[in-house]
Amino acid sequence: MPKKEIKIKEEITFAEVCGQVYKIRIIEADNNDKASFTHYVHNYKNTASKIYKKDALSYLQRALIIKYPENEITSKVAEDALQYLLFNYKENIPFPEPQNPKFTFIDLFAGIGGIRLAYQNLGGKCVFTSEWDNYSKKTYEANFGEVPFGDITKISEKNIPDHDILLGGFPCQPFSIAGVSKKNALGRAHGFLDETQGTLFFDIARIIAYKKPKAFMLENVKNLVSHDKGKTFKVITKTLKELGYSIHYRIVDGKHFVPQHRERILIVGFREAIFQGKEKFNFPELPEPIFKIKDILESIPEKKYTLTDHLWEYLQEYAKKHKAKGNGFGFGLTDLNGISRTLSARYYKDGAEILIPQKNRNPRRLTPRECARLQGYPDNFLIPVSDTQAYRQFGNSVVMPLMQAVGENIIHEIIKINEPRKSQVAIS
Repeated sequence: MPKKEIKIKEEITFAEVCGQVYKIRIIEADNNDKASFTHYVHNYKNTASKIYKKDALSYLQRALIIKYPENEITSKVAEDALQYLLFNYKENIPFPEPQNPKFTFIDLFAGIGGIRLAYQNLGGKCVFTSEWDNYSKKTYEANFGEVPFGDITKISEKNIPDHDILLGGFPCQPFSIAGVSKKNALGRAHGFLDETQGTLFFDIARIIAYKKPKAFMLENVKNLVSHDKGKTFKVITKTLKELGYSIHYRIVDGKHFVPQHRERILIVGFREAIFQGKEKFNFPELPEPIFKIKDILESIPEKKYTLTDHLWEYLQEYAKKHKAKGNGFGFGLTDLNGISRTLSARYYKDGAEILIPQKNRNPRRLTPRECARLQGYPDNFLIPVSDTQAYRQFGNSVVMPLMQAVGENIIHEIIKINEPRKSQVAIS
């Protein structure tokens, strides 16, 4: 096998393979090699591993060849190394998958894994994940031991394992609805293949169309419902119904689980060919909001999070200027006994939307750990990136316990389908 020029970024050490001690490096490449490797390691006990094994072996063999060009690294050596790593690579992962999963799911537009964590907590096994941002991938890997595949638009639906539930917090890009008659005249396809083409929702649609999961849950900003005078949402729901799913949706607020006002729309679908439209799914009754912003604050935050005099003066002047014009723009000085505004991905710029008052000092922004808590992440969730990247990641994330509360009702219906099938297999 010819030696390839690949930049090496990370290192994995293991003891012995075929009587030799190896110290190998895992290659961080742009072609999803590491994703294939980590996905294989996490799925070697189920059928999904068949999709990943070939690329995982190739990846590991090249890593060994680059590290030890003087040795003959055969496919057999790579195979033995891979088997060894199956028992060592997943050590010390904060959030390992359940030993006896009740269902399987895939995690699209995964971010740092908030939805994955919610569904793992419910007993689910993730068999595929995709996320394009490299910094988010780093956080995802640190917590789950798995590297997401990259750009979903470049991944064939044929290379995605079967799964019970498709999950995704997809970005909303502009939709264009043209008349069917015009498309026919131009010789163009219509229906979901054309109406959603060029949007990231199209990639969800093509995967659902091919893999036909039992159910899905999609998350987006609440304005998706009103975008383009409701036309965007109409295309989405029409598409999902055409694909054979009964649809349930609701705007939900994270304030019932964390001290943050964060409204999002959740779209849930069940495959009609399986459920016959008789699923008894309802969005959960959410508990009364009892959380306060002071509940998530660190006792002794670092001084660097306190605003400088220059920035604090700027924000005050900015707010005055817009107030004089009748605009509502300005900083948000949070009531410690109340809840915060919505944490956004721009929080890293100045922290203006959520400022924490301090006695005899300028206010401060939240720390990354406090942002994690504001989204419902446990304190053992690792943050291996800079503050700037952490603010972006948590600002783009979900309120994890809210996803789990909704997911619990979805899984209740999935279990009804899965359990009888397991019983039939056991009897046969």
